[in-house]
Amino acid sequence: MREHEVLVGFRPSGRETHVLPGTKLIEAAGAAGLLIDAPCGGEGLCGKCRVVVASDAAEPTAAERQWLTEAELEAGWRLACQTTVEGPAEVDIPASSLPAAGQKIMIRSRGAARSTSDAPPVRKRYVELSAPLRGDDMPDALRLERALGVEPLKMDVAVLRELSARLREADFRGTAVLAGDRLLDFEIGDTTADAFAVSVDVGTTTLAAELTDLGTGSEWATAARLNPQARCGDDVLTRILHARDKPDGLAVLQAAIVTAVDEMIGELCSRAGVPRERVYEIALAGNTTMQQLLLGVDPSPLGEVPFVPTGGRGFACQAARLGIDIHPRGGAYIMPVIGGFVGGDTVAGLLATGLDVAEGPALFVDIGTNGEIVLKADGRLLAASTAAGPAFEGARISRGMRGTPGAIEKVVIDGRLRINVIGDVPPIGVCGSGLIDAAAELLRHGLLGRDGRLNTEADGDLAAYIVMRDKQAAVMLADGSETADGRPIVLTQRDLRELQLAAGAIRAGIAILLRQAGLTPKDLESVMIGGGFGNFIRRANAQRIGLLPGEVERRRVRYMGNTSLAGARLAALSLHARHAAEELARRAEHVDLSTDAEFSREFAEAMIFPEENDVRKSN
Repeated sequence: MREHEVLVGFRPSGRETHVLPGTKLIEAAGAAGLLIDAPCGGEGLCGKCRVVVASDAAEPTAAERQWLTEAELEAGWRLACQTTVEGPAEVDIPASSLPAAGQKIMIRSRGAARSTSDAPPVRKRYVELSAPLRGDDMPDALRLERALGVEPLKMDVAVLRELSARLREADFRGTAVLAGDRLLDFEIGDTTADAFAVSVDVGTTTLAAELTDLGTGSEWATAARLNPQARCGDDVLTRILHARDKPDGLAVLQAAIVTAVDEMIGELCSRAGVPRERVYEIALAGNTTMQQLLLGVDPSPLGEVPFVPTGGRGFACQAARLGIDIHPRGGAYIMPVIGGFVGGDTVAGLLATGLDVAEGPALFVDIGTNGEIVLKADGRLLAASTAAGPAFEGARISRGMRGTPGAIEKVVIDGRLRINVIGDVPPIGVCGSGLIDAAAELLRHGLLGRDGRLNTEADGDLAAYIVMRDKQAAVMLADGSETADGRPIVLTQRDLRELQLAAGAIRAGIAILLRQAGLTPKDLESVMIGGGFGNFIRRANAQRIGLLPGEVERRRVRYMGNTSLAGARLAALSLHARHAAEELARRAEHVDLSTDAEFSREFAEAMIFPEENDVRKSN
């Protein structure tokens, strides 16, 4: 049942979202696409997630009184993980409460911290040159070289052809665009403030992109859309077969992704009022198959044992060579891969989370169509990929969709079934977080068995939510009178099976890596969750369905947002980040789950939802 939601606005980003009354602010921020830093996992134990509620702030909790002074509380300061939303609210999030706050983003690898601003892949220098005179007939290129102090100054023939005319048009005053010791362009006037990069998460199901200022690292615009390759198959294996078996299969798949990325760049530039030619770098991260398809590299070897990628290291070329329209000599960088299906998105996640320098045993799980898992233990990085399927991103679910306006993103059962819809509009489907919530709540209330079967013999008021659709049991999330299209939104028995498969695959992969390291879930000091299908999933619900280990204290579980996009952004801004990515990719050990004799058994066990008391009681 849909009920009235309240509007929460966040400053200075200007982002807004609608949530159910009683929702914690940290969750509302996640729904708005903002990730608030909460090192304690949102348990009120660190006091880091400080925000200001502009009006009608809720009564402070004990934890807030511990971390905030009376004067701060009077001024509306609260902890986002503690305070709840009961009515419309405006919330200020200070930079100190956001991850990687400030203009410099730090890259950590092997314990070393480096600033992305130290080594941008493209930099601009404004220069004023003396015009040639009799007795001073130095060649134009050498004149510019001398002013820049870059010797020798390299350039493509296209730049050389334009240089003399451009210098004279600019009256020998302008901005040199440099990539290392190579001149990309000479622009008329002072354009040093106009330098941008684009980062792209090339997901199997969903694409996400961000336009970023190369000088400051600030975000200017974001965009997302479904991967158009899905029409050729909704998982990597079907796309590999399409590329291998169809005469023009590879060309079709490459054209689809390149066109989509190019259109997203146009969308980003249009929103930000930035000309395409002021974008000088693009960095892309995806799983191994997605990156090879983007490059037009035959993925056939990935479709047969032993699943060998073509490339391993990061790949750089001119963006134009890929058919991507930014500055004519702008660069494209594709992340390095680890092995098998553990690709550049995982490396980007390691880069963004700093997993390699985390204290104690730590786990990184990127929840998506391909579930990537990396365990850090005793100085080792064990990495694996498991075919979770696209259920978390709304695919293969009868009324599934990604997390856009109209998606049911939260389900609560407290005597009745309540839903939260993104955008406070009539619902049109359910996204990944709503799917997880629904299954967890059904388990808690006995409407869903551990074997994944809906209880058609349930009694009491909640039994009315179990209905029959097309001769199979289903759960009514919203009836036709509430929805945008007049059709009821139900979760079918088949939908719940898809969720079982997805959660079970990830759970089994985690179990295998822990076993290989000689650890148990209780040994984990931290669990970092990445994934583009949502910035915030309810930890209790993820543990209840077995997606995350139930034995881990919830305060140790942290949400990192779209780590593939975040890592690509670091690579777009910094050569140091690219070097760190290469180190991480070569250091990580690829674990091929398909060759592990125990995986089938672990997967079969993981298909059974855990008992309620299997979830750590201290949670």
